[in-house]
Amino acid sequence: MGRWSRPLAEEFVRWLDLLPGGHWLDVGTGTGALAAAIWKLTEPASVVGCDPSAAFIDSARRGLTDPRVTFVVAGAGALPRREGGYDAVVSGLALNFFPDPAQAMRAQLCLLRPGGVVGALVWDYAEGMEFLRHFWDAAAAIEPGAAEMDEGKRFRICHPEALDQLLTTAGAERVRVDSLSLPTVFSSFDDYWQPFLGGTGPAPALVESLSGEQYKALVTELKRRLPVKDSGTIELEARAWAVAGERP
Repeated sequence: MGRWSRPLAEEFVRWLDLLPGGHWLDVGTGTGALAAAIWKLTEPASVVGCDPSAAFIDSARRGLTDPRVTFVVAGAGALPRREGGYDAVVSGLALNFFPDPAQAMRAQLCLLRPGGVVGALVWDYAEGMEFLRHFWDAAAAIEPGAAEMDEGKRFRICHPEALDQLLTTAGAERVRVDSLSLPTVFSSFDDYWQPFLGGTGPAPALVESLSGEQYKALVTELKRRLPVKDSGTIELEARAWAVAGERP
């Protein structure tokens, strides 16, 4: 899903619509997609991106070398502080992977200056990620046990009501939730299917576990379900939920 993370990060930053010149903390920065969007679109005074993965941080550092942007190895339980607080603390496509999202949100609010903004972006795994929805529906049709691995069932936090409650309960004010969508166009079935063969993530892990006959059945079922145009392209849509609130 990495090919969609950067354009989505830019949509999220535009949606936040914060004043230029702010100090930002990007929690769970990964390889730096959201930090790069903040740098590109907001003329920040500073951006700190943190992630528990040293490999991700190394990659982020190589990709963005502006002196206003720094990357540090740190997890949700040991976030870097800033004297005077941050203007914005955000996370992109990471909140549902935090061990305790409620605790993480409270900690992020504490890092803000009064009036600062906390925000998060998550995929709508249950309904809005069409390329994943087709996969899991096809997988469940040929192997009922696959439904237990479906992110739409596992990540209950990735719903607008749950996100609103999460920030409100943490103490944020003026909470808002909105959907962000972008097209996900695949040039062919192979273009769609290749990322599922990487072995990393729930869907690729399921593919790797299938027998030869199950594998063939899954491919056949997917080809039956996917809206393939005469040209061979597959035009789908991916939806995410954006949430933001202010520190009192």
